[in-house]
Amino acid sequence: MAPAFTLPRRQLLAHGALGLPLAMAALPVYVHVPRLYAEAAGMSLSLLGALLLTGRLLDAGMDPLLGGWSDRTANRQRLILLALPCLALGMFALLQPPATAAASWLLVSMLITYFGFSLATVAYQAWGAELGRDAGERTRLTASREGFGLLGVVLAAALPGLISADLARGLAGLAQLFPLLLLLLAAWTLSGSPRSVARTPASGSLLGDLRGVLADHRFRRLLAVFVVNGVAAALPATLVLFYVADVLQAETWSGPFLALYFVSGVAFLPLWVVLARRVGRVRSWIASMLVAVASFAWAWGLGAGDVWPFAVVCLLSGAALGADLTLPAALLADLSEHRRSADGAGSRPAQAGAYFGWWNLVGKLNLALAAGLSLPLLDLVGYQPGVAGTASGLAAIYCLLPLLFKTLAGLLAWRWRGTLEGW
Repeated sequence: MAPAFTLPRRQLLAHGALGLPLAMAALPVYVHVPRLYAEAAGMSLSLLGALLLTGRLLDAGMDPLLGGWSDRTANRQRLILLALPCLALGMFALLQPPATAAASWLLVSMLITYFGFSLATVAYQAWGAELGRDAGERTRLTASREGFGLLGVVLAAALPGLISADLARGLAGLAQLFPLLLLLLAAWTLSGSPRSVARTPASGSLLGDLRGVLADHRFRRLLAVFVVNGVAAALPATLVLFYVADVLQAETWSGPFLALYFVSGVAFLPLWVVLARRVGRVRSWIASMLVAVASFAWAWGLGAGDVWPFAVVCLLSGAALGADLTLPAALLADLSEHRRSADGAGSRPAQAGAYFGWWNLVGKLNLALAAGLSLPLLDLVGYQPGVAGTASGLAAIYCLLPLLFKTLAGLLAWRWRGTLEGW
């Protein structure tokens, strides 16, 4: 049996640190920017929706191309260094809208932010895949990155309110703090990560390599499970604030519920890493899906005033989130490196960037698909926010749709468990 490698904890923490500011950049764009530009800049909702949709579609479409570009560079860290000033500048502008020409400002600053974020993220993920010397190391590197990412989400959610009760001032404060935090944590990651192994940059056709990645049957199966499971996770994320307000009638608890959910994800990450080492990553991922199914089944029976039972739902579903963020990405890292070294260590050109580029595109489309599926269904069942007597349909969609998608994802993962684990 090949020896198991163990990276020092300081290197694991250093490599994961950049995940925190990257996650901080993602949350305001999805959560705060629509309200900020509607209220502070007075932008019409129709124009705002069109600009956000345009920006998100361009962002998702960039990921595979940026991944292929990163495969063609000799040093992925240089791409991260190129991306971070764009991300810092874009965020600084995006969260401080002007009084005039807000639409142009939003689109340009959003595209700069998306470019910096996507390039840094794809290069960072591919670099991590190449640093791990075996499946265990890749899992721990991924867990470190995603654990810091969850902390970044919590910080991004909390800081604007801590800075100021006014949303615009709070986000402006976050915009001014973000570049410094990005600089410090990026420096820690770039200086303290394990040394990169030598690799051969890709040199063939960019589009040909991207098509070649999609031709990998193991990747297609992993991507299929990721899509189904991702929709299951994105559905409650889209609907949770409606559910808390109109089913539980506990709107003031929305913040603590979300905090518990993300903190639970961080707290349970080490458990999934240990379990994956003992029983395999696919079986551990399936176990997390069963935990999520149980939590949604329990939520189906809740009603007005059930604050503490729903806190348990947040705890359990948050625990499952830690596995969702870590285990499939670790499987992907293993898959990309296995293909590269299939004919001898490092004999194939680098392709991890292309794999993660497609992966990130699908992850972003999952969010759009969940909104596109759930919101029209709410309208179909007659739900109206804040209107008494219309919340039963909301409860069914919030609880039962994720349960069905999670069950399907678990069945697919079990059926393909040998392929996904690399047997």
